[in-house]
Amino acid sequence: MVMIMKKLIVLIMTFSLIVAMPITSFAEDEAQPEQEGIRAKSVLLMCMDTGEVLYKQNELEHLSPASVTKIMTILLILEAIDEGKIKLDDTVTASEEAVSMGGSQIWLEVGEQMSVEELLKAVVVASANDACTALAEYVGGSSTGFVKMMNDRAAELGLENTNFENCNGLDDTVKNHYSCAYDLAVISKEVMKHELIKDYTCIWLDSLRGGKTELNNTNKLVNTYEGITGLKTGTTSNAGFCIAATAQRDNMNLVAVVLGSETSKDRFDTASYLLDWGFSEYEIFEPEIDDTQIGSVKIKLGEEKEITPVTEESAKIVIKRGTGDVEYKYSVKDEAAAPLKKGDKLGEIVIENENVTLGTIDLIADKDVNRVTLNSIFSNIIINI
Repeated sequence: MVMIMKKLIVLIMTFSLIVAMPITSFAEDEAQPEQEGIRAKSVLLMCMDTGEVLYKQNELEHLSPASVTKIMTILLILEAIDEGKIKLDDTVTASEEAVSMGGSQIWLEVGEQMSVEELLKAVVVASANDACTALAEYVGGSSTGFVKMMNDRAAELGLENTNFENCNGLDDTVKNHYSCAYDLAVISKEVMKHELIKDYTCIWLDSLRGGKTELNNTNKLVNTYEGITGLKTGTTSNAGFCIAATAQRDNMNLVAVVLGSETSKDRFDTASYLLDWGFSEYEIFEPEIDDTQIGSVKIKLGEEKEITPVTEESAKIVIKRGTGDVEYKYSVKDEAAAPLKKGDKLGEIVIENENVTLGTIDLIADKDVNRVTLNSIFSNIIINI
């Protein structure tokens, strides 16, 4: 009887332990990096080619981004250059406000003049707050005007957890200056679309003023991480140590955002760990689209009777490394009502492996199609007379 009771107790204890254990699949364990490699309050790993989030932890938490704020400033400067509003060889004059910035700087003097390119290099490489403010004033007319541009651009990108109060990330006097790992990854993705930025992000040492002012890159991964392409560090007592690190390997571009690390080493180690994990676990797959499977879509009341949808330019998906053969499932609308806008979705291609969806590629309109009007009918009649 005693032996039976002992066996019952052992069975009950074993069952209790099994029930208490979390139920996770091997795949879930395999798809998550080890927590020991992550030393930060908030992190996010994103594939910049597709926008897909590969890993996240507290990614929407409102935190001070410190000088990682500057990636939005850099984005607006690059866009202003692309749009022809400013040029790299434009001359910028330093104001009293720009000169008064503390923290990292190139020690501008009031009235000193530098080119947009020199100031941009100082911002990207050395995180110079005075250069950053001078550029912001030049592009936005004033610091206040530029900050409005920053917040407007964040809204355009659909970023709901970001609010800027200055262009440089100094957070000792601000009251409502914050962002999150996800939003900063999206901004980084936009910045890295501009080839010009790569002329500066991987500079290790440079100088200004004829060699009198040395620039040393604050991103130490530039010298240590294979495939590094950028982008921006940040450090304040409030924010801790932060970084948005971008890298490319095997035609895949990743960004790791790390916020709130306790030491500089922790942020670089965490970013490296996340990037390594992403590159080892995932790869870019470029589908082979069969155009014969994409039929035309009839347009109801359109100036054109039908349209053949197209895939977005350079359609790519992220897949797990080692994924086997894939299957394509095409789905196209029979008809759509005018008006249509370029980019409107008209169908999709679902890519599967063993009945598991790996990704979806939208089929879209490649042009606008206006709705038929009396004027357009009469115009057509006149043209065809």
